[in-house]
Amino acid sequence: MSILKNTNTNSVEEAATHLYEALNRQVATWSVLYTKLHHFHWYVKGPHFFRLHAKFEELYDEAAGHMDTIAERLLAIGGRPAATMAEYLQLSIVREAEGQSSAEEMVATVVSDLKLVASDLATGMQAAESAGDPSTADILNGMLESVDKHIWMLNAFLGK
Repeated sequence: MSILKNTNTNSVEEAATHLYEALNRQVATWSVLYTKLHHFHWYVKGPHFFRLHAKFEELYDEAAGHMDTIAERLLAIGGRPAATMAEYLQLSIVREAEGQSSAEEMVATVVSDLKLVASDLATGMQAAESAGDPSTADILNGMLESVDKHIWMLNAFLGK
């Protein structure tokens, strides 16, 4: 049963569909990013190993939390979260890690991925607002705030 509100039944169903799609894209994206960050955590090398090894762990722990929060919110509002690797890879806006990268390339990749996530979080907030679901919009806004901070900090690491 959906808790989404709107006066027009067709609009409610359409708004709910768009919101469920946006949230599933986030579940999938955070799931793929979680795995990618683990890859970087395990394979980072060089003079920044200790700092980046810990940072990637912090980021994948946060990704896991976001994935779970969004999946549970989807269930609470009547949706069904994606829950398989095949679905994650199909729906995600970020791609898996490929090959070996330098520490700086890993950080630059994470920045690029987080920028995609930030843009998609904004899209999800719009979908939530259109569906009459300010609670979901607020959840996504909190995630966006954290993502923006990580982008800033990682760019500072890269000297940008």
